[in-house]
Amino acid sequence: MMFPQVALCVSASGLQFPHSNIDAGHLLRSAELADKWTGLTAPHPNLGCVIARGSQVIGEGSFYGEGTVSAEVQAVERAGEYARGATAYVNLEPGDCHGDDRGMLSLLQADVSRVVVGLRHPLKHFRGKSIKALRRAGIKVDVVGENLRDNGAIEEALKACMLVNAPLLYRAACQVPFSTLKYAMTLDGKIAATTGHSAWVSGKMSRERVLAIRGRSDAIIVGGNTVQQDNPTLTTKKEGGHFPVRIVMSRRLCLPEDAKLWDVSSMLTIVMTQQGARKDFQKILKDKGVQVVEFDFLTPKAVMDYCYDCGFMSVLWECGGTLAASAISSGIIHKVNAFVCTKIIGGITAPSPVGELGMVEMSQALNLIDISFEQIGPDLLVTGYLQPLPDLQHVVPAIIEDSITAETVAAAADEPVIISFYKSWDAFGAFCNFSPHAVSMPGPNGKPFIWKSVEHYYQECIRKIQAANSPEEAARLGRSLERQRPDLKHPDWDTVKLAVMYSGLKTKFSSYPFLRSLLLSTSGHILIETSPHDLFWGAGREGEGLNHLGRLLMKLRSVLETEEGGAVCC
Repeated sequence: MMFPQVALCVSASGLQFPHSNIDAGHLLRSAELADKWTGLTAPHPNLGCVIARGSQVIGEGSFYGEGTVSAEVQAVERAGEYARGATAYVNLEPGDCHGDDRGMLSLLQADVSRVVVGLRHPLKHFRGKSIKALRRAGIKVDVVGENLRDNGAIEEALKACMLVNAPLLYRAACQVPFSTLKYAMTLDGKIAATTGHSAWVSGKMSRERVLAIRGRSDAIIVGGNTVQQDNPTLTTKKEGGHFPVRIVMSRRLCLPEDAKLWDVSSMLTIVMTQQGARKDFQKILKDKGVQVVEFDFLTPKAVMDYCYDCGFMSVLWECGGTLAASAISSGIIHKVNAFVCTKIIGGITAPSPVGELGMVEMSQALNLIDISFEQIGPDLLVTGYLQPLPDLQHVVPAIIEDSITAETVAAAADEPVIISFYKSWDAFGAFCNFSPHAVSMPGPNGKPFIWKSVEHYYQECIRKIQAANSPEEAARLGRSLERQRPDLKHPDWDTVKLAVMYSGLKTKFSSYPFLRSLLLSTSGHILIETSPHDLFWGAGREGEGLNHLGRLLMKLRSVLETEEGGAVCC
């Protein structure tokens, strides 16, 4: 039989596997596909799918971002009729938003005979859901490490599946973003000369790699000294797509007024400082569009807690030795990317990558695990982990994301329950305006137009935003255009935006019966959008926000209850 696409079963490294390791080879390929859009898929999982018959690949797909075509759907479409009776390989159990089961349903409709899953979904409200549905439909499902065990090849495939979604695993197991410390140093261990001059320690190819690493991160963190000494831009040098948030940690705000990071026309900058520090300078920053967040005690752990609340999964630390040491001592650094460069600069007082850790004997040194080496031009990139990847295969930690589900709400007592939501992969994430539920609303010409999400509709009728692949991308484009082209903003936007959002939400919850039921299931309870930095739509870090999104949903819930003849309870 001839297949539309034929390929040898290969690993991510390009090595052909013997027949006995076909499963491992296809799983490695699914992980490789999943890695293709890392950064652009944030804050969502990296997903890849391979459909094969034996060693022959007949369909592949990779997930670009929420609201786009799932990896499974892509693979099924490319396999066509040959998917019937074939085996599907996914690096991660399907599941990204309540009610969005298109990936899993496509495998059912294609009538595949077997599905091989690299990892169960680490978030509690998705974990095992798709696997159970597939098995209930009569499809054989093998999960690596459970009912699929083999030699080292399967272990290698499992490791690849874990690495490609390491940020999601750390977030689920430890409730912190996945943090990587990156630095470049000379052969004698210096990151700059005694004068502080550091342009450039590494070669051009290494610096290009750093740009790519930034593009795979949700946030980049530097200290105040780095801003003073280097005046960095921390850009990714990529047009469109994902831009990480730039974070500056400075207790006293001894920062220049004209730093490049204060240009927020294309990338957001947040300055994190101690409570009450230089209020006059804070106003200068805010007038430039820079966000300022104050902490009672500014520490790396406090900043990571904030980043976790923001929904960040992957954070890159590009700081100096003092802040790096503090971050390592706090236990929040998981991975190290060290560029070792073929230069010697010398200098007793020249700075090193990591400052004082309080260690006095070599036996106290921290040992990296899972180490790899890669030559990049004249430099050597050493990569390793300070903490092992969380193993969620067999044990579900007691604390995984939001513990409240629709079932627990329904079984709750009469007193009101506070239901929090923010990102679309939360238990009640379908309530947010970023969820991948298309709505039919008037377009720029007044005619009906299918918007990919409520967020697409909310971000005004600009063609560039209409074409955005995901809600996150639409939001980034909208915020960037608002800063760059204020003339495009609706003249009465501050007055009408509540009505615009409400109309989008009303259409969404009226168009999808299961969403309507989900909203009505929260009757009598309080809905809170928990964005820590959006004080208009969200509740803020300390409840100081206006929570307008939660209020609009409760208003809509009241209307739906009235329509159904139920008691109004908001």
